[in-house]
Formats: sequence, structure tokens, C-alpha cells
Amino acid sequence: MTTISMLIDGQPAQAEGGRLFERRNPLDGSVATRAPAAATADALRAVDAAARAFPAWAATSPGQRRALLLKAADALGAKGAAFAEAVAAETGGSAMWAGFNVHLAQGMLLEAAALTTQIAGEVIPSDVPGSLAMAVRQPAGVVLGMAPWNAPIILGVRALAVPLACGNTVVLKGSELCPATHGLIVQALQEAGLPPGVVNYVTNAPEDAAAVVEAMIAHPAVRRVNFTGSTRVGRIIAEVCARHLKPAVLELGGKAPLVVLDDADIGAAVDAAAFGAFANSGQICMSTERIIVDQAVADEFVQRLAAKAASLPLGDPRKGPVVLGSVVDMSTVQRCNALIDDALAQGARLLCGGKADSTLMPATLLDHVTPAMRIFREESFGPVKPILRVQGVEQAIAVANDSEYGLSAAVFGRDAGRALAVAQRIESGICHVNGPTVHDEAQMPFGGVKASGYGRFGGRAGIHEFTELRWMTLQTTPRHYPF
Repeated sequence: MTTISMLIDGQPAQAEGGRLFERRNPLDGSVATRAPAAATADALRAVDAAARAFPAWAATSPGQRRALLLKAADALGAKGAAFAEAVAAETGGSAMWAGFNVHLAQGMLLEAAALTTQIAGEVIPSDVPGSLAMAVRQPAGVVLGMAPWNAPIILGVRALAVPLACGNTVVLKGSELCPATHGLIVQALQEAGLPPGVVNYVTNAPEDAAAVVEAMIAHPAVRRVNFTGSTRVGRIIAEVCARHLKPAVLELGGKAPLVVLDDADIGAAVDAAAFGAFANSGQICMSTERIIVDQAVADEFVQRLAAKAASLPLGDPRKGPVVLGSVVDMSTVQRCNALIDDALAQGARLLCGGKADSTLMPATLLDHVTPAMRIFREESFGPVKPILRVQGVEQAIAVANDSEYGLSAAVFGRDAGRALAVAQRIESGICHVNGPTVHDEAQMPFGGVKASGYGRFGGRAGIHEFTELRWMTLQTTPRHYPF
């Protein structure tokens, strides 16, 4: 069991009155972490600290910010073993998943370091004689970042890396389900030597989340908000931001389709489907949530995918290497079991896996799923995946788009031009041809459409989100006025 602190103005901090909350391991219920249960006053102290630190941090040179972010990447990588232990204890994730998180999060810090000299504006021709007109990007102010538990290191770093590179200061609100994991990120940034108040860390008990978040969004110094999580909570965040006129980046739920066309390389499609569906037990925003396969190749594809899925190792990640560890809690088990019951009652066929009675859930595939079944539309966010058989390209596209979500997607076909044409018609922020739905790179514009949110993380798209674009002029000659 680990007891952690918050970080406010460069110093470890406890909650008002010393209040704590517990995060328990999903497998055995043991206490994994005790963390401060911040009240609104604690959260506002963190925002105040970030506001005080902002002018000096915004004035630092790109080279200074780059050097500190490079040091942070090294410090983060050195904590690989600690991250693996924390992820297994708090969320039941495998060491493989924790290692992938650390690797990609390091890349995000390196990319952010590279971006410090890419925050560029432009000179715009003016109709006014002697007027030098410029579009200038400047830091926005304090950024409030909220990261979830499912890819905790990747998404925790993403919430703050580009904002810091742009010259903003940050308050990171850790997930109630992995406060120690998110705390390790902040430790790495502190070890890198970021000045006090540039990064602040707040943790809260689940019952206090709404009040703490609303108080921080309402604070005048908070100029940007980013949130990654469920669509249900994202709608609430969006409403609060709208009331306070705060721009937000929201990356929410998904129901990613993987479309297997009749000319697909079946082996490649099977490998991508297995990875996309069952990495981190299907608990990724980009997870393959609908496997849409042309009837012409469905039998072979289904047979090979079911065999691969049934062979994936399942177990307690604290006891050795596994592909599927524990899901995050029993509510995931109950939700997935209900989806299985509903699909089977309406004629779906169970290919492998099945209902679970603990958080160790096997890879499960349901064939012959139809739009009448709940799993056609509802996000499983677990290792239970539907297979939908279609006739031809037009039906495949229609089924892929028959969802309120639009985050990631994939299309498999040997005719690259045809597959790309299908990809262009799929309603999603991200689509990969002959690659898995689970794919992230720090420099890419990452985000969704429809109920999957709005705004983009990553690369120059992130610069756009976390800076103010200002029109500025310099009059270089006497100006004529009409009076």
C-alpha cells in the first residue's frame, strides 16, 4: 500500500483536514493507494499557485522549456518499474501495458520538447500603409488537465506536455482510480527541475469530483480545460466549460469499427483485430469495438480470430506476464456479462470466452451480432467484442457509421485505393488503412467527432488548442486618419 501527496507550488500537500481516500486493487480488494481527498479550497490553492507561476514560465525561452522537458522524459523512463507496480496494483493492468504506456509517454515529452520552437505565427499583408500585421501565438494561461485510469501514463502526460511546451502552467487532476500512477508522472516532472507552481497535482475522493472540477473550471485564471474520459462525464465538463466560456479539448468514448473487406489480407486483419480488441483487456478509447467483416471472407476470418483470442494469456499481472490482466472493477464485469446475455438471447453465437465471475475476464467474441443487440451500440470497454457480417462495401460503410461515436476506425483491404476510399467515408477523427484501431503517436492530431468529443491533442494541432492566436500590428510610418 502506498500513501501519496498532492503537489501545490512545488511542495507536497495534504488535503484540508488531512482527509484521505483509498483506491483498492480490483482483484483482491487490498488497499493499493491512500491519497489526499482534496476539497474545493485545496483545488483552488493549486490553481492559484499555477497562476502565480505563469508569467515567469511563459517568459522562459523555448530552449529552456525544451531542456526541462527532455529531462522529464528521462526521469519518466527511469520509473518504469514503479509504474508497472502502480498500474498492476491500482487498475489491474499488465506489465506489458504499463511498459507501452511509459514508452509512448516518453515520446510525448520528447515531441513536446521539439514543439517549443514550432509555436509560430505569421506576417499578414495589411491594407494600411506602413502597418506590419502579425498573427502571434502566445501561452493561454493556466491549463486544467483531467486524465483517466485506462492508459494512465500516456493520457496523464498528454494532459500536460504540450500545454507546458507552449508556456502554460498546469494543474493535473489525477484519476480517483490511479492516484499513485498519475503522481509518478508529476514526480518525474519535479525531478526534471520544473519551477514551483508550473505543474500542480490534485487528487480527490470520487464523491467530491464534481465540486472540485467545477470550482477549478470557474477560477478566472484557468484558460483551457482538457478532459479524457467517458462521454457521459465529458458532456458534464462541456456544459460547465460553456457556462464559464472556457475552451475545452474533449476526448471521449468510442465504438471503433474494424472493417475487413473481401480482398483483405486475413492474417494481417486477424492480428490487428486481436491487438485492437484485447490490448489492456479492451479498456482503451480506441479499442476495436465492432469487427465488421465481409461475408465472402467471414468464415475464415472468424475461425482464425477465435483461435487467436482463445490463446491469449489471462491472469493476475502481479504474478507474471499476461496479455489480459484484471479489468478495472466488477462493474465492468457486470456490464459485459449483461451484453453477452442480451446478444445470446437474440441469436448471437459465442465463439470463445464468455461470462466472468471475477475481474479476470477472458477474450470473448460474439458472432452474428445484429443492430437489435445492445453490444452493437453500447461501448463494452472490456474484452467482449461483436462480429458483424456484411454484404459488400456499401453495407460495411453503413454499419461502420451507424454509431453515435466517431473516434478511431480501421479498414483492411489489399486494394489500397479502394480501402482508402472506404476509410474516407467513415465518420471518425482517426482511421487507419491496414493497421489496428489502437494506434497513437505523439505528433499526430488525436481526437474524435460526434459523441467522441472535439478538439485535437498532439503535435501542431495541440499548439492550436493550447495557445491564444492574437492579431498584433506595428505602425512603421505616420498613419492617415479621416479626422
